[in-house]
Amino acid sequence: MTVTAPPATGVRHHWADLPDTVRNAVQDILGAPVVEARSQSGGFSPGVAARVRLADGSRAFVKAVSAEVNPDSPDHHRAEARNTAALPPHAPVPKLLGSYDDGTCVALVLENIDGRQPRVPWDPAELERVLVAVGDLSRTLAPAQVDAPPAAAGKTALFTGWRTLHAVGDTTRLDPWAARRPGALAELESGWEEPATGDSLAHGDLRADNILLTEDRVVFVDWPHAMRAAPWFDLLTMLPCVAAQGGPDPEAVFTAHPLGRDADPAGVTAVLAALAGYFVAHSLRPDLPGLPTLRAFQAAQGAAALDWLRRRPDHRLGD
Repeated sequence: MTVTAPPATGVRHHWADLPDTVRNAVQDILGAPVVEARSQSGGFSPGVAARVRLADGSRAFVKAVSAEVNPDSPDHHRAEARNTAALPPHAPVPKLLGSYDDGTCVALVLENIDGRQPRVPWDPAELERVLVAVGDLSRTLAPAQVDAPPAAAGKTALFTGWRTLHAVGDTTRLDPWAARRPGALAELESGWEEPATGDSLAHGDLRADNILLTEDRVVFVDWPHAMRAAPWFDLLTMLPCVAAQGGPDPEAVFTAHPLGRDADPAGVTAVLAALAGYFVAHSLRPDLPGLPTLRAFQAAQGAAALDWLRRRPDHRLGD
């Protein structure tokens, strides 16, 4: 499959752009001055995302954002700080070294991971590493040890895309297949909550830009959306993005994976319908400050999820 998703990018700011109070607070957490900062591309968080080197030779990763850049991003950083701090020490995630919050600007100081994001288009060997690691992650984080909301609460305001579009009644910008059956899609979507329920801790937003490959590990970063969910939830929600970034057929990957092969087919279809509706409906919204490629990225994920749904043998929606 060809790549249809644009790069996952937010508007990056530089370490030197941070107010002195924020930089000083970060350096206090680290215990040494920052002598070099390299901004990192990839990922939708606007603001600062930089690998820093300290005067004592140690390294760390710093991410910071203010409400002036994007009004929602500080709360995401706060949630990430809470979730990351509560994850078990053996989980394949960066350790939280400290955080700063002045009510407007939030900064996280994290362990530096000497790794890189997977190649896009996806390399088959790298994808296989990640798929194995997703299975390991689900087992490592079950039962959930973090006070995270259940999927039904964490996504209840988001997984209503088809119902929202059906209520509005405007199908002019929809895929023709979806435009012919908004009511049926809305009904199918409405059944997603029960099958998504579970006590595994799900990342909630797995994509290539939230994964780092080291020589011997797969590390999962950016945890603001953690939730308790079915063990296969992360696998399902990441596969439309994999497909949109040059990866293989998501149905084949899901049904062959240990997390997916025993999942209830009807429940999987309902969650997939809700996921597709989320991406499609949100892709039609106006752009958000600091996130220039988000809507196009969501459109690509929505198209891949809808194509997968259309080819599910049990979708019950007709050809």
